Amino acid sequence: MRKKGKYKGAEKFTERMRNMQEEAKAALQKVQENMKWYADKERGEVEEYRVGDLVLLSTKDLKYHMVRRHTEKFMEYFVGPYKVKAIISSNVIELELPSTIKIHSVVNVSRVCRYKP
Repeated sequence: MRKKGKYKGAEKFTERMRNMQEEAKAALQKVQENMKWYADKERGEVEEYRVGDLVLLSTKDLKYHMVRRHTEKFMEYFVGPYKVKAIISSNVIELELPSTIKIHSVVNVSRVCRYKP
């Protein structure tokens, strides 16, 4: 039950503000649904790995972490294969890396691809 005030202008103002708030909520909901649709459209299925699988590691972010690689121009796109040592989560795995690669052995699956001999 709403309390009636003395001023008609105040009632009109609050009603107008309430309508604007509902319109803003509806617009935000529509934008949120559109953003989710586009994000899901671009998101691919995550490949599942098991302990012992062989994978190749992307060198995209490894330029300065690899020993004996003096020039970026002749660097491989992927190095390996390396064995999956442990599964941390659905998108994070631990690899058995050699000492020549100076990075942490836990990597995101977006940085690896399955080795197919």
